[in-house]
Amino acid sequence: MRKEILIVDDAKTIRLLLRMTLEAEGYGVLEAGDAQEALAQLDGRKVDLILSDLNMPNMDGISFALEVKKRAKYLSTPIIMITTESGVKRKNEGQAAGLNAWITKPFNGAQMVAAVNQLVAA
Repeated sequence: MRKEILIVDDAKTIRLLLRMTLEAEGYGVLEAGDAQEALAQLDGRKVDLILSDLNMPNMDGISFALEVKKRAKYLSTPIIMITTESGVKRKNEGQAAGLNAWITKPFNGAQMVAAVNQLVAA
């Protein structure tokens, strides 16, 4: 069965790049332009992994991760943060929020796919 990835990013070009990369690897992709839209999609459907931006309107990626972890069905769903921020403080906040990986933009597609593969295989 195909693994489903939810991409959450307010930048349409980043969502498109991630979608093309993941679909080329055989993944199914859901998209959301912000955290609120993404939370609405966490309605019981199968989501094997979430790729989220940190800086988005309405709710940042760390707050989003905390909201995801409140939903029993998605408690163990891996979350990868993809962001331009690389500060230790923010990474520590992300780790405390339950993030599984932190990838800094601009990112290497192969690096991102390797992180996804590792987390969905676990």
